[in-house]
Amino acid sequence: MNTTNTRLQVMWNRLLAVVEEQGQALIRAAFSPIVRECGDISAGIFDVRGRMLAQAVTGTPGHINTMAEAVKTLCGRYSRSEMKPGDIFLTNDPWIASGHLNDFLLMMPVFHRGNVVGFTACTSHLVDLGGLGMGPEGSDIFDEGLRIPPCKLVDQGQLNALLMDIVKANSREPIANEGDIYALIACCETGAARLADMMAEFGIGTLDSLADYIIETSRRGTIEAISALPKGTWHNVLTVDGYECEIDLCAALTIKDDRVLVDFSGTSGLSRKGINVPLNYATAYTVFALRCLIGPDIPNNAGSLAPFLVTGPPDCILNAQPPAPVAMRHTLGQMTPDLVYGCLSQALPDLVPAEGASCMYDLPLRHAPEAVSRGGTQFALELVFSGGTGARPSLDGLSATAFPSGVWGSQVETTEAVAPVLITRRELRQDSGGPGRLRGGLGQDIEIRSSTGEDFMLFLSVERIANPAKGRHGGLAGAPGRIRLGPDGADLPGKGEVRIGGGETLIFQTPGGGGFGPPNERSPVAVRQDVRDELVSARAAQHVYGIKP
Repeated sequence: MNTTNTRLQVMWNRLLAVVEEQGQALIRAAFSPIVRECGDISAGIFDVRGRMLAQAVTGTPGHINTMAEAVKTLCGRYSRSEMKPGDIFLTNDPWIASGHLNDFLLMMPVFHRGNVVGFTACTSHLVDLGGLGMGPEGSDIFDEGLRIPPCKLVDQGQLNALLMDIVKANSREPIANEGDIYALIACCETGAARLADMMAEFGIGTLDSLADYIIETSRRGTIEAISALPKGTWHNVLTVDGYECEIDLCAALTIKDDRVLVDFSGTSGLSRKGINVPLNYATAYTVFALRCLIGPDIPNNAGSLAPFLVTGPPDCILNAQPPAPVAMRHTLGQMTPDLVYGCLSQALPDLVPAEGASCMYDLPLRHAPEAVSRGGTQFALELVFSGGTGARPSLDGLSATAFPSGVWGSQVETTEAVAPVLITRRELRQDSGGPGRLRGGLGQDIEIRSSTGEDFMLFLSVERIANPAKGRHGGLAGAPGRIRLGPDGADLPGKGEVRIGGGETLIFQTPGGGGFGPPNERSPVAVRQDVRDELVSARAAQHVYGIKP
């Protein structure tokens, strides 16, 4: 490596450190548990053309990869000549930002030596934007809350107080929303300050040379990884629970010499409920899944993302057009990795894991309509739990782990501190991982009840209740999810609005991941260890694996 490239590499590493500090500033300052505890964010640095140069490792693909395109869109709306130091732009438009109204995206121009040299941007989840709230019950985007077109949140350092008042007036959690917006502002300002400091330290006036080096190096490395893959087109259909009826997600994956194409033609049409997915969000998770296996050591930026193209017919459920309801777009959007892995496993059978629980298991809760008038607590809260991942070709699946979202699970103590609920049980779910030579990851057993005796509302939109994660290459399916009220209650569907009585307990079991390879090939030592660790029962060891523990 010559001296110039060494210098550029050092600056690239510095950018990666800057975005990590930027992301941590957002997490430390945030009010909402889903940001503070679960890391439902993204943070990044962009050049003057809106190309993503670096992204924080902390964050979700649905935020990071949508942000990569959203900044380009905002750069097209506002010319650099009209930007001033201290300006910050905002939108939560689902078709620009991150797929639903609850994600706010901010972008801030970075000034150095009097000129715009790049941008910092970040996204995080706000817990409540009014309307029908976080749930699938909206009939269109207008039911789902406050939609903010691209606008200035901060004008030369002065906060747009009217916009802040509008956001607060349209929320059941105005204080949390205000605090989270200030945290997003702090994130942008931290990134901008550190980027300007870095440029001053290295004595550079623009990021042009560094940006070209980062993007071209990453693009070239990704194309080299693609060129080593088998060429052709492979198809897969993933059937998921859906709302009114089961839904077919269809994909055709084509690997060419220098790019990978995914097409969703054949996918079911829109749902009447808010489980529809804007293409930007479906693309974010599709590309993330592919990048986990194709050039995974190459940093995520505009260069490494460029060789991947995702398309789908308008108004299929993975390419919803306005004004379709999209509040729970993650329910299906986070199933796209299993969809494309079903294609890729045909080309690379020894690299692709089995299906997993996949989507986040969100439990949006809020007070019952009459509770506040009776002196009860007004609250809106979104709990996040995970199922098990699919078994990998050489390792068991991960238990209670969010893949592909990367969002950490809600914490018991934090939840109980901010809302009148008690989490009375949370443990790994025995026997929920799909049997196989490699076992699928386990789901969780979770029990929740009111701490005050007041009713509260639950808005369900989860998958893998009727269609569990399938095993691969002879592995068996993981356990499906299950939801009920009380140990003897009837099972609830995975979609819909549920009232939890003040004396009732919600029992929620998240799904397990599928197994990999035939169960009879699992090592007896591994099965006995599973029993000792209480991952499988003695009965499962004997009847599924054929081994007496």
